[in-house]
Amino acid sequence: MDALVSTEWLERELGASDLRVVDATKFMAGTDRDARAEYEAGHIPGAVFMDLTELADTTSVVENMAPPPEQSASRMQSLGLGDGSRIVIYDDSPLKSAARAWWLLKLFGAHDVALLDGGLAKWKAEGRPLEMGKQTLRHRHFTVWRDAKAVRTKDQMLANVDGGTEQVVDARPAARFTGEERDPRPGMAPGHIPGSRSLPHGQLFNDDGTWKQGDALKAAFDAAGIDLDKPLVATCGSGMTATVLAFGAHLLGKDDVAVYDGSWSEWGADAATPKATGAA
Repeated sequence: MDALVSTEWLERELGASDLRVVDATKFMAGTDRDARAEYEAGHIPGAVFMDLTELADTTSVVENMAPPPEQSASRMQSLGLGDGSRIVIYDDSPLKSAARAWWLLKLFGAHDVALLDGGLAKWKAEGRPLEMGKQTLRHRHFTVWRDAKAVRTKDQMLANVDGGTEQVVDARPAARFTGEERDPRPGMAPGHIPGSRSLPHGQLFNDDGTWKQGDALKAAFDAAGIDLDKPLVATCGSGMTATVLAFGAHLLGKDDVAVYDGSWSEWGADAATPKATGAA
């Protein structure tokens, strides 16, 4: 299964015994949209709802950090996701939150995971079938492990500011990156990690919400000054849209992009970390 699948392909595959479809829609806090309620009001037939808020480390003071492997395995099993499953994830959010679910699944050992190109918006625009209510699948065994190479900590990022061995790319809006627009969360400093580059996650998509691919996708990384032949770490506000950049790089054949999971939620709240403002 390709990493990015079309709506046509998915509709043909619906009902296959090894296929699992996941709605991983998540919205920014403070919006008036309810991801679970929208899922129950209409979702792709057979899809289960993955609450990304629950897939976070509850012991961490930093929001949205990846959970321990055991917690992840338990949640995946309860969703009917297991060894041997082909998993297709979609969302209907400006955050493109399906990428976070893709990253978590890959982080914890899932092999055959794809995103639905265009998400639920494209599926609905094409008049494809929907169903209402909740979907419950029988538990399946999910063998879990954690790919430590896929995650960067604050200490590692601090060392990289001095050493510069890894490029850092920031998925937040440009005005947040430069510091012109302050983070709405209290206690957050403006700006970005020194030495990082700006690539707002929306620049990886076409106007219709589908992913850019090939030369058009590479051009987005090139314009941000990113060399995909060199080590790369993605960051953002809370570890969400950084995974969009990681998936975009994956589409271009780069599978070793790490994510700074604490992102600006951790870095911007720490008075001791260095910050830069202005353009890269």
